[in-house]
Amino acid sequence: MVGAVDLGGTHVTAARIDTAAHRRIPGGTHGVPLRADGGRDELLAAITGAVAAAHTPAVRAWGLAVPGPFDYARGVALFEGVGKFESLYGVDLRAALADATGLAPGRFRFLNDADAFLLGEWTAGAARGHDRCAGLTLGTGVGSAFLAGGRVVDDGPGVPPEGRVDLLEYGGRPIEETFSRRALLAAYGAGDGFDVKDLIERARAGEPRALAVLGEAVGALGATVAPWLARFAPTALVVGGAIARGWEVLAPLLTPALADVRSLRLLTPTRLGDDAALLGAAHVAPAAP
Repeated sequence: MVGAVDLGGTHVTAARIDTAAHRRIPGGTHGVPLRADGGRDELLAAITGAVAAAHTPAVRAWGLAVPGPFDYARGVALFEGVGKFESLYGVDLRAALADATGLAPGRFRFLNDADAFLLGEWTAGAARGHDRCAGLTLGTGVGSAFLAGGRVVDDGPGVPPEGRVDLLEYGGRPIEETFSRRALLAAYGAGDGFDVKDLIERARAGEPRALAVLGEAVGALGATVAPWLARFAPTALVVGGAIARGWEVLAPLLTPALADVRSLRLLTPTRLGDDAALLGAAHVAPAAP
């Protein structure tokens, strides 16, 4: 049994994980809402409090899925210029969690949240059995991950810089200026109270404008990632994130954009949902001493 954390833009979830069964242990999950613009003490108390609440003496290690920018080797937050958690800049989360649980700092291992998502799907979800796979998380922005033999690939000629699709451009502009929550809402011209889920509902109902906005954005995303997927040659691409909940709308738009990725045998939404990042984080938790 290990502990796992999923740190999102609006929440932190800590859970005890049965690594043999690849599932959360009943009664072992604690979630706390977060304010992305919260103060340092507020955010730190929420994160350490969730972990402390889920921790028991039987948990000897923790894996943590955390968005960037973050120093994953040192466990230090580097959030800056991303509109969330910026008050935590420079905070040593590894040391704070060690204090909260009584474990040695070395019992905590951090990884990127998109990498954790794909590792979870590779371990026990949609990408299981695929030696080479890729993942996209579509929500506030575009997250990405590439695995070969269960190892994260974030450099080399077959993947984007740092393995990050969000660093790529489409039409001379960052891809997130075309495909992201804010880009989709701006393209649709939505008013207050309207969100991506509403856009997807309108597309699902067949509204031409909603379908056109999504079609252009998804086509741009596909055109941007397809050359890299062709180089990396995954057999599976797993798509998660809030926007992917409208898979029946997205799939017919994304599939033709990836037609030239000859290696791809499976294009699928997440099978594990919110558990994917937790199971991926648990997968990298340090082995028992």
